[in-house]
Amino acid sequence: MPVVSNTSPILNLAIVDQLELLRRQFSKILIPNAVLEELKVNEERPGSQAIREAISSGWIQVQEASNEPLAQLLKQTLDRGEAEAISLAIELEADWTLLDEREGRKVAKSLGLNVTGILGILLRAKQLGEIESSKILGGKPRRSRLALR
Repeated sequence: MPVVSNTSPILNLAIVDQLELLRRQFSKILIPNAVLEELKVNEERPGSQAIREAISSGWIQVQEASNEPLAQLLKQTLDRGEAEAISLAIELEADWTLLDEREGRKVAKSLGLNVTGILGILLRAKQLGEIESSKILGGKPRRSRLALR
């Protein structure tokens, strides 16, 4: 079940200390070199340590897309990471392509790819009972006014 990711789902989940959701939902994530470069894992940034650990343990793996003409074509309208991720997903006939940016999602879907992003990952984790809704929102559970009456 190949799953290919762009930068933002990995980076954003790592920043909020929820990167493990990707491993639990997909087991292994493939990223092209452009995504690895965009993640800037060698710099000390929020989430970098978690991403380095995921790469060193092997559940996030770098795999270069070999269809360079397709990647070049996609780079005319998308950034390099998105273009290479979509190209790799097509090449591998990926079950899922993880993208958050609207234009990238639109292009990927038009090419027949199954697309989800950070919101879909969080909602699935909530449905599976892996996280509480308060963790999704990054705060404490709130009581509604109706519950207090």
